[in-house]
Amino acid sequence: MADHQKGLIITILGVLFVVPDSLFVRLIASDPLITAFWRSLTAGVITGLFLILFQSGYSFRNLFLMGKLGWVYCFLIGSTSPAFVIAVENTSVANVVFIFASMPIFSAILSHIFLKEKIFSRTIITIVVVLIGLSFIAYGSGTSELSHWHGDIWALYISLAYASALTIVRHLKHISMIPAIPVAYIGSAVIIGFFVNPLNGFEANASFYLCHGICIALGTCFLALSPRYLSTPEVSLLILLESVLAPLLVWIIINENPGLWAVMGGAIVIGSLTISNILAYKKGKAINR
Repeated sequence: MADHQKGLIITILGVLFVVPDSLFVRLIASDPLITAFWRSLTAGVITGLFLILFQSGYSFRNLFLMGKLGWVYCFLIGSTSPAFVIAVENTSVANVVFIFASMPIFSAILSHIFLKEKIFSRTIITIVVVLIGLSFIAYGSGTSELSHWHGDIWALYISLAYASALTIVRHLKHISMIPAIPVAYIGSAVIIGFFVNPLNGFEANASFYLCHGICIALGTCFLALSPRYLSTPEVSLLILLESVLAPLLVWIIINENPGLWAVMGGAIVIGSLTISNILAYKKGKAINR
């Protein structure tokens, strides 16, 4: 099998495993922090086992090489787990995934500020259009009973946290940060465990907790492997599928209508990023000829 075909399969599998994330949060009848605890713990343990089995335990030596920035990365990734659950509990799934889709824009801005990477005119135009889309979503949150700006703020934090984490990865590109992911998730679970009793309602939700963690772990592992076989624009394009499929899945299963403003804003965000990524992909192919 050619690398490109392998990359497509790995990336699509990663996206499909991530898609049910928000649905599980909706289906689990528990305190949001307890849900976040089990999401983090199961995902962290399974991801760690994956690394030990398929990349050997030696990869964890990178934890001693990544320095202070590496531990900031761990904090950022770990904090996104409770933030995601709280976001989904306080606004519509569509709002969360559409706002999260704007992450590449924040990544470009942070890379320009901290890594002195150039922002091209195409990126500037995309940033402006994405901000317009986000304003549509924000306006919709003020007119919908399902959506609320509290959840939107948490979704915005997730986008900024991932963008910051990606900027750190680019700065520490000589070190694989994949071993830091299970440490981040497990560390997040340990901290949350000081504030909640994870066993409250465990029997009623145990199967959901396990399936939720497995999906997050597999999605994380597959998406971490995908850049080995596909270009960044291709991976970014495929990941945008999650922003489309997740709200549809929740709409079909539990009839959660995202609302007109969220759909319009999401279409603007995803459409602009799709066009931008296609142009980047075409430019990359032209350069490599």
